Amino acid sequence: MPAVPPWWSDFAAHLADHRHPIYAAAVVAATARLITAVATGDPAELLAHARNSAPELVGALTDFFRAHGRLAPPPDLADQRAAARRTRRIGAVPGPLRPQAAAFADFLLLQRERAQQLGLRPNRLETIEIRLDTIRDLALHLEGSRTWASVTTADLESFLALAPARRAAHLAGMRQFFAHAHHSRAILHNPTDPITAVQQRGFHGSTLTPARQRTLYERWATNHDIHPHEAFIGLAALLHAATITELRRFTDADIDPDRHSVRFPGRSVHLPLDSATWKALQRCQEHRRRLGTGNRHLLVTRLTRTHHGPAGAAHIRDSLAPAGLLPEFCAPHAYLLSPTNSTPRSSLSPWGCPTRESLTTGYSKLTRPV
Repeated sequence: MPAVPPWWSDFAAHLADHRHPIYAAAVVAATARLITAVATGDPAELLAHARNSAPELVGALTDFFRAHGRLAPPPDLADQRAAARRTRRIGAVPGPLRPQAAAFADFLLLQRERAQQLGLRPNRLETIEIRLDTIRDLALHLEGSRTWASVTTADLESFLALAPARRAAHLAGMRQFFAHAHHSRAILHNPTDPITAVQQRGFHGSTLTPARQRTLYERWATNHDIHPHEAFIGLAALLHAATITELRRFTDADIDPDRHSVRFPGRSVHLPLDSATWKALQRCQEHRRRLGTGNRHLLVTRLTRTHHGPAGAAHIRDSLAPAGLLPEFCAPHAYLLSPTNSTPRSSLSPWGCPTRESLTTGYSKLTRPV
């Protein structure tokens, strides 16, 4: 090489720690040839040349440069894709009705930004897209309408009649849209005021039988021959209502070892763990230590041990495959067993494992076993 880059020694050490020795040696040799050919050691320029002439190096170089702060973080692709989806939905609205739909989308984004600034729970981007879906479908249904001011309650009722099962969801979006239009003086009155939609209260999804829950709890709390990922995922979902996304993104920064509590990503408070879930968490940490990885996520696989990203959603589901169920069937029970149906069970009994008796409390509410 004409000049050794300042990061060369760190790169070799990084490969030695995270890659197989044979693969690491091949990457070092190929990178040296690339640097000699392009006569530059700048990370951004080197990656640009690698994408064209040595694509097999892109993954290793990108992971190293980002881990050591030599490369800017990637753009938020999720936000870019969400913006493109919103643009497509607004573009599908007929021309005379489109400006107000675009203004409504801007209002929802501003509302989301303000909620984030105030520390409140903002609407998800998916929720905004659902609202725009409703307005787009309504606009397409209102053939011949030149302005939103000409829309009547009868027009909205005819649209709601097309999908009775989604009446409440569609009405929520229309109420928000017409309230914004009325506030911005695009319409003189709100046509959604006389419309109602009866909603069933409480949880109506599928649940596990009491005996099945006891069997699963005993499997995950007492059987140390199963994989630690299965035990932690199962207990966190069953007792603490952890979702797949929360489990995937869970890192060491979310653990408070002094108080035996955790803060799942997206939640605002730390949640004390029972002894069974805490022991399963420690087993996952020991499993990660044996892998010899620098990945700080709790659930590390053979694929993610070589970089710093989270495990895929498929790993969360596959981990519970030996138990014969999905995480989605576990999470609702943490809320159903609460007297108010709004607080996870662990917040009611934060210290210690649930007993057999506590696992059977409130099971009279579970009327749709799977």
